[in-house]
Amino acid sequence: MSPSFLADFLSLTGALGLFVLTASAIFTAITLHEVSHGYVALRLGDPTAQRMGRLSLNPLRHVDPIGTVLVPILMYATTGLLFGWAKPVPIDPGYFQYPRRGMALVALAGPLSNAAMCLFWTLTLQLPVYLGLSTQSDLFFILGTVCIPAIQMNIMLMVLNLVPIPPLDGSRLLLPILPDRLLPAYAFLERFGLVLTAALIFSGAFNTLLLPIYRALIQLSLGGLLPTVS
Repeated sequence: MSPSFLADFLSLTGALGLFVLTASAIFTAITLHEVSHGYVALRLGDPTAQRMGRLSLNPLRHVDPIGTVLVPILMYATTGLLFGWAKPVPIDPGYFQYPRRGMALVALAGPLSNAAMCLFWTLTLQLPVYLGLSTQSDLFFILGTVCIPAIQMNIMLMVLNLVPIPPLDGSRLLLPILPDRLLPAYAFLERFGLVLTAALIFSGAFNTLLLPIYRALIQLSLGGLLPTVS
């Protein structure tokens, strides 16, 4: 089976094949992102996510009808990109000895999980090189088809979630240093944070702000392989 045969097969499946691969990357990235939040919360003394079955790796337990279904479909149809989110893992900071610091650590777990998955997929993509195979080999072609969407999705989730807009993870990282007088404003902003985030995404504002960072991390992950597999 040659790379050209596989390329012809993918061309026959067209956008549907690419959608399935990228959607699989989304579900994996989002599921482990949310489970990481719940696991760190449990380690800090909060059993809420565990009691509600949210430490499961079953993606169906984390599906949000809007964020995991509607938004990805609309974004793919209008921009050709896939982005989404899962149901937020329930966290009760009352269990934490230091609630603000605990929330920051729980928030940090999400982007760190995406960074770890990005590293895993990057090393997997490099496997043919480690085995002394050509980047034109069947194995490299197949791995590239699977790994590259996963790398892209995890970098996208990591970068976007580090934006300091509630309820994104980046905003929670500021909690330990946020003055008490600003907490009401933070709570108010959190109520409309998802609407604001969606507006920034669909307006293209995030592209201007985050695309250079995203591209730099893609280049760092794929390195010299990028021109071959892009």
